[in-house]
This record gives sequence, structure tokens and C-alpha cells, in this order.
Amino acid sequence: MPLVPFQNIDWSLIAKTEHSGETGTAYWQTLQLEGLRIRKVTYSENYIADHWCQKGHIVHCLEGELISELETGEKFKLSKGMTYVVSDNASSHRSITTNRVELLIIDGDFLK
Repeated sequence: MPLVPFQNIDWSLIAKTEHSGETGTAYWQTLQLEGLRIRKVTYSENYIADHWCQKGHIVHCLEGELISELETGEKFKLSKGMTYVVSDNASSHRSITTNRVELLIIDGDFLK
């Protein structure tokens, strides 16, 4: 993985992109570096992802609470201050919310 030089991320300067879920909406602010993606993601209330994700992530909950559902049917609650990690192709998962949630999500080549 290439070296990442020191840098501050001022999220107020990074544009939001809108991504519809099965229900609700996700708003992404994305910093893309070589082999590394850092996102601040906000899920609206009543958000259900529109797909089962196979990508690896480190997900840290900044505000709110979400349910990470695995395709096996298992469900895990992630609330403010909690983090989960999963490697690429290790499990199919999706996010579900009741109320608004704000997350910091990091993924990239290091999770293969």
C-alpha cells in the first residue's frame, strides 16, 4: 500500500453524494486515495441497504445506532462509539436504521 502523507480532512469541504437504499437514503462524503477510501456516511431514518455488501470495511459509529444484518440472518447492533471490522468476501452484510446514523467508514486494499 502506498504511503499516505499527513493531511487533515475538513468534512465541511467535501461534497455529499446521495445513494438511495431499498428504503431511505445514504449521504456519502468521500476521500479517495490510492488503495484507500475514507467516507463519512449518514443514513437517514428507516434506511435499509438495497444490496448485500461483500466489501470489507472498518465502520465506526459517530452518532446514532444501526443494525448490521448478515445474510445468514444474524444481526448486530452498532451504536455511538462502537466499531466493526470485516474483510472483503468474509460475509454478506447490510445496514438497517430506525433513526438517523452517522458513520466513519474506511475500506481499501488492506482488507483483501
